[in-house]
Amino acid sequence: MADRPDTAARRDDTRDPHASRMAALRVLYAADVRGIDPLDVLQEELESGPSDDAELGTAPMDRFAMTLLHGLAASIPEHDARIARFARGWRLERMPAIDRNVLRLAVHELLTEPTPVPVVIDEAVRLASELSTDDSGRYVNGVLSAIVRELAEQASDTSQVAPEDETPALRDETAAEGEIQA
Repeated sequence: MADRPDTAARRDDTRDPHASRMAALRVLYAADVRGIDPLDVLQEELESGPSDDAELGTAPMDRFAMTLLHGLAASIPEHDARIARFARGWRLERMPAIDRNVLRLAVHELLTEPTPVPVVIDEAVRLASELSTDDSGRYVNGVLSAIVRELAEQASDTSQVAPEDETPALRDETAAEGEIQA
């Protein structure tokens, strides 16, 4: 989180961030269940157009979705290791595929995008609740909240040598994260 841009300006690479996340999730899910690289699925989709998956929709692939996918494809092992540390009661490979990929997408966005932490968590919970089991939203919220706490702790450890103007933003994100939990 320490490397995240400080601004939370409106995105100019998507008209509908939720639809962009849904499009990225569609590719991640297809890659996961087929056991192939997400960028291969993305290439197939760009060549043939989106599949008509009733659950995951047919949201068009925009620059935000492609940015998420390109960054995430190279980082899946690192994100999976982070998720596995906090996935209480579930091994990653036993987790529902939608939940696993929602978590991957959210962790990647937390680490690389300027999206406010509460928005990332809310979107992940929304996707999991809409597309997976009845308990998935709560589970995703719990895992992401634990990850956000770890990231905030890591940032506070490095903020002791960081300029003072960076520290309040991290505290605000941590406080906002605490308000989201149900």
